[in-house]
Amino acid sequence: MRRYLRFVPPALLLAVLLELAVFVGVGRMIGYGSAVLLVFAASLLGLVLLRREGMRAWRGFRASVESRQPPGRQVTDGLVGLLGALLLAMPGLVSGVVGLLLLVPPVRRLARAGVQRAAERRVSSMAAADLFGPRRVRVRRGAPTAEPTVDPEVVPPTVVDGGRAIEGEIVEPRP
Repeated sequence: MRRYLRFVPPALLLAVLLELAVFVGVGRMIGYGSAVLLVFAASLLGLVLLRREGMRAWRGFRASVESRQPPGRQVTDGLVGLLGALLLAMPGLVSGVVGLLLLVPPVRRLARAGVQRAAERRVSSMAAADLFGPRRVRVRRGAPTAEPTVDPEVVPPTVVDGGRAIEGEIVEPRP
């Protein structure tokens, strides 16, 4: 995680320069006063949507907890909605467009799936199961290319019958 932190300052600088260049370009096309009003209106809309998305995320989280369902899907959907509203609330035309895109349902579903996959990779399989419910594992038929390294005390030996998948469980490797 820390190795990516060195890219944050240059990325922020590029984002500011991109916002400035787009603002100047739009200002030349429609006029600077209109561009300022457009940025102001987008920020105001973002603030309104920030409150709405926050309340929606909180209600979805509470409903999933009360119904004893894994809250991960509602949490990731709420996070994507909040990120979209926050980007829309930030002054800038590029961040506003990205924020609006994150609030469109098909794009939101794609972003939610990406956030969920990233979260599942970063937490243990038990925590991911608690957050998102049972994981789906894709099994391919055919002979294995290498003998799996399994500790017989942790996982009992598995028998494969003619390439058919046998139900099993995901076990975290020991560090």
